[in-house]
Amino acid sequence: MKRVCLGLLIQCSHSTDPSIVAMATAKLHYILQCRTPTDAEEVGYLVYRLSGALENAIEVGNSEEYSFLIPVMKALLEKTETMLGLLVNVPNLPPLSSGPVFFHEFQMFAGHKQWQTFIKKRIKPLHDAYQKEIEVTLCEPLNTFWAECYESCKRTGKLCKEIEMESRTKFQEKIIMPWRYRQSEEIHRQNAALATLKADEVKCDRLYRQFRRSLYGARGPWSKSKLDQDHWKLLNRENFNRMRMKLDPNLYHNPHTMAANLRDNTTLDDDRRLSADFGPAIIPSATPLDITDEEGFVVLEEDLRFSQEVSILEEPQAQEVDREKIIISYECELIVLMSRIKGKLEISATSVAFVDQSQQQQDQRHDFKFSLALLREIHLRKYNLRRSALEIFLVDQRSYFINLTTKTRNKAFSKILGLQPPNIQYGSGRAPSELLKASGLTQKWVNREISNFDYLMHLNTIAGRTHNDLSQYPIFPWILADYTSEILDLTDPKSFRDLSKPIGVVNPKNEIEVRSKYENFEDPSGVIPKFHYGTHYSNSAGVLHYLLRIEPFTTLHVELQSGRFDVADRQFHSINQTWRQLMDSPNDVKELIPEFFYMPDFLRNINGLDLGMLQTTKEKISDVILPPWAQSPESFIAIHRRALESDYVSANLHHWIDLIFGYKQKGRAAIEALNVFYYCSYEGAVDLDKITDAKEREAIEGMINNFGQTPSQLLREAHPRRLTSDECLVRLLRNDIKRPEFINYLDRVSSVYCDLSTEKDPVVYLSVPRTPQRSFLQSGPDVLISVTRSGTLSTHTWAPYDKEKGFIFGTDSAKTRKVLTGAFHPAVKLSGKLFALNLEGKLLYTGGIWDCSLKVFSVHKGRAVASVVAHSDVITCLAIDSGGMYLVTGSRDCTCVLWSISNTNLTQSSVGLVNLAAGAAAVASPSGSSGGAASLLAPQPLKALHGHESAISAVAIMTEFDLVASGSMDGTVNLYSIESGQLIRTVSPLGCTGVTIEISFVTISYQGHVAFSALDDTSYSVHAFTVNGVHVGSKYVSGRVTSLATISDLLVVSDDAGDITISRLNGLKPIFDIPLHVPIDLFVVFPGPSPLLVSVLVGFLSVFFVVVPLTRGCLSFFCGVIGCSRVHSLLAVCLAPVKFYSFLFFYIRFFISYFILQFYIYFFPWCWSQSILVYFKFYS
Repeated sequence: MKRVCLGLLIQCSHSTDPSIVAMATAKLHYILQCRTPTDAEEVGYLVYRLSGALENAIEVGNSEEYSFLIPVMKALLEKTETMLGLLVNVPNLPPLSSGPVFFHEFQMFAGHKQWQTFIKKRIKPLHDAYQKEIEVTLCEPLNTFWAECYESCKRTGKLCKEIEMESRTKFQEKIIMPWRYRQSEEIHRQNAALATLKADEVKCDRLYRQFRRSLYGARGPWSKSKLDQDHWKLLNRENFNRMRMKLDPNLYHNPHTMAANLRDNTTLDDDRRLSADFGPAIIPSATPLDITDEEGFVVLEEDLRFSQEVSILEEPQAQEVDREKIIISYECELIVLMSRIKGKLEISATSVAFVDQSQQQQDQRHDFKFSLALLREIHLRKYNLRRSALEIFLVDQRSYFINLTTKTRNKAFSKILGLQPPNIQYGSGRAPSELLKASGLTQKWVNREISNFDYLMHLNTIAGRTHNDLSQYPIFPWILADYTSEILDLTDPKSFRDLSKPIGVVNPKNEIEVRSKYENFEDPSGVIPKFHYGTHYSNSAGVLHYLLRIEPFTTLHVELQSGRFDVADRQFHSINQTWRQLMDSPNDVKELIPEFFYMPDFLRNINGLDLGMLQTTKEKISDVILPPWAQSPESFIAIHRRALESDYVSANLHHWIDLIFGYKQKGRAAIEALNVFYYCSYEGAVDLDKITDAKEREAIEGMINNFGQTPSQLLREAHPRRLTSDECLVRLLRNDIKRPEFINYLDRVSSVYCDLSTEKDPVVYLSVPRTPQRSFLQSGPDVLISVTRSGTLSTHTWAPYDKEKGFIFGTDSAKTRKVLTGAFHPAVKLSGKLFALNLEGKLLYTGGIWDCSLKVFSVHKGRAVASVVAHSDVITCLAIDSGGMYLVTGSRDCTCVLWSISNTNLTQSSVGLVNLAAGAAAVASPSGSSGGAASLLAPQPLKALHGHESAISAVAIMTEFDLVASGSMDGTVNLYSIESGQLIRTVSPLGCTGVTIEISFVTISYQGHVAFSALDDTSYSVHAFTVNGVHVGSKYVSGRVTSLATISDLLVVSDDAGDITISRLNGLKPIFDIPLHVPIDLFVVFPGPSPLLVSVLVGFLSVFFVVVPLTRGCLSFFCGVIGCSRVHSLLAVCLAPVKFYSFLFFYIRFFISYFILQFYIYFFPWCWSQSILVYFKFYS
């Protein structure tokens, strides 16, 4: 140990710190004075190390260190003078007894050769021997010592840690945990309060904007002379044909000025620097669509200090409000166009809910909840080529696309179906190909029972294409090739595209290049198989390319282009130019989207966006440039839709279906048809669940999302072609199982007359009970309800088609008829506009009551079961939506009221209804309402709709478009939103003059048109607008309009001059007239695959149908009309004109026609149809 300490002292004497050197040398000097060294090796070690230190101090001129070391050297040499033989070895050494003189003399002697030789030969060997001895004797003891020290420190450290952990645990239990619990409660309370406050602020801001728009709008009380420009966005609702076309006001419009500036490189320096520093992602996130006002200022920006606890902690708050027990819950993603919103799917016994767990603004959250009674369809879907998604369709035409996992998807699907939703129309786990086969849609299309558009949309739906995911958007074909002619000839095959080839090789010049690319492609890794096209006919970028001008697709386009608009030349600005690009390059293979066949507004720059200028012509881009044969976007859509339904497309569409959905999609047939795409677009090509690398999986998901996805294959063999019109008619007549389509054979329309009422008490209301429309099959109604001018309620048997008897119509006896009790206002003339039948056909809603109430009558009992008052004047008209969910009433008080009908299948109570059966002051209980299982009215109206200056004269409602239309005596038609109750726009009849203009009838078509009739001081007219307020046609009619109805894209108008006119909604150009020469009270169109037109004359029912000659089935049809036990005889049918012509002329004509009929039947029994036709021609 002493050697170790001696070594430490010597080492410290060599330190650069003078204080350490002083202490070390003092200790060495003290040791030398106290003991005399006896070990020569130890003395040699000390002399050698001290000599080295002195030489170093002399060399560097460190006199201070030298002064500390020289006394030690002098003492050492004095003690070992004899041992080292200094007199002999260094005779010239300065005298050790010289005192201070030695200090200076040794400094000079240290560099002398004699001293250096002494150190080298005498001292160095002793030093080395000493060092060697230390290494041999001290190594193992030192290692043992340090090991013992380490173990001791380790034990001590462990003990200290245990003591520390025990103390920390006690501290956490007694102090930290109570504090954190209290802190969590406070944070929860604060965040909940702030979230509620922020939600209220967002709601108030939105309501303020809506209210401001109502007050300062065209129909508001403070209307400005110069109105603010409205901006629009696409409503997320679709009709039964899956068409989304209605635009709603965009209260938070973003003009995307920054995106336009970035495209043109005209931004300010600060903006450029900001974009460069933070990247392009700051552009869309800095000014999101729903939180910026017209001036571009951000409103209600989310506080960045909110943590993820906000959304998580809001869950218990929602559960406190809704105490339903959650049966099952899954983590999932809600797919909205191109966004994936993380959340949780919660299923209870009565509802399905999605809880948004993403960090979204309060006004951008996507939470939803709906009753199981609202569920209409649920489909198994795939997302990113994985079978992991569900698509849900509701009764009110909302839809949601939810992505789960491959395992939880099927469990959620089974659980929802296991709860047995009451209004479910489709829910099956069948494969798409099996579903198509089971639906019978192909055979219906072949037999011309459904249109080309409807069939393509059904195929897209079954194959998994959806509006909710842009990477799986519905696909429609390019059908025309002529975009340059002034007039489009739909009878010329040259006007059409070759539907048997993929769009990439429609131009024969591209075929060689495409084939060569496939044959010469080789992947060195062997992973990528050969393909013809490196792009796809349907992907997110392609959909945004077409829908650039409509929000929210404008914002998505800007985000996809890194915060800027694409270059003007690459944007969709001309239909002809887009077609030419497709023909010139096989690399661009975009097909069309459904909007090309029903929505004209996507071709307009409705929001005034700055889309740039073309580089070649310097022309500013705004609306899409249309072909010469289209005068307007509405004209283009109408002609394009007719082209889709043309004979050429009908005869060749099955070839295109084979390419996209059929047997030419994959395999050898696809190779021969030049129809092979990149492998990642096909289902089953990539299994994402087996990819463990997160980065690789994310890259492949991005490739699938951006490149596009091929639809599910529906057919493994060639698709059958569609029958021609003549072939279809022959087949229908031969099989005698269905009635020919009414609108397809207008030239063969005839009518049959039946007694309905008396001339003194004519029918003013005739209705067909409307059951909810099914996915693929729908049974027709079986009961007709009529109300006469005296208030007599009658029930009639009705079958729209019977194989043996044609159609069946029977009236009830006089004893079973009921009279509607309750006093109608004396100034109100009963008409069909005052009545509406509920969905089940059990309750009749009635207006025109003197006390301004809305009465509910039981059809079965014929007495009032409920009454509700919401107007301050008499109700003049009412209408019910096709789903039986909403009722709208119009009144003389210039307002409309929107009611929610509490259908037993949709809601659970009808609290607060006045039960007239129990007494005028009684209130119906939730469980014992007098309506029983039938639907009643909600106790309070949902919305009061304002905006008219005179009494309401007509109303119409369509839930699919979130639309209420009301006509007034002030000559205007207002369009309202059902959801918000806000006035969207006002339209007025064009060409009407005079002091008073009255709107008499309003109707809404399923193809997105609002048609209405108007009368002024001098004329009667009919007008048509789109649901987005664009005028598409007006025409004058010969008499006062008595009824309006729509069939597909046709408008049917009847007037008191005895004419029924059928016109196309676009342009209102007549295509067929039915002159009856008898005043028509009203008419209705019976829904179904083959709609019938039924008009009511003075006391008679006239049923219009298609006369089908050249077959024996025609006679069976005619005899069916006259042979039913509850249907009138031949004489009764022929008596229809008796009240309009003289008896003498009628009997002469009847007997002549009857003898001719008997003559043909007796002498020419093989000519059944000719005999019937001769009879109809003579008699009609």
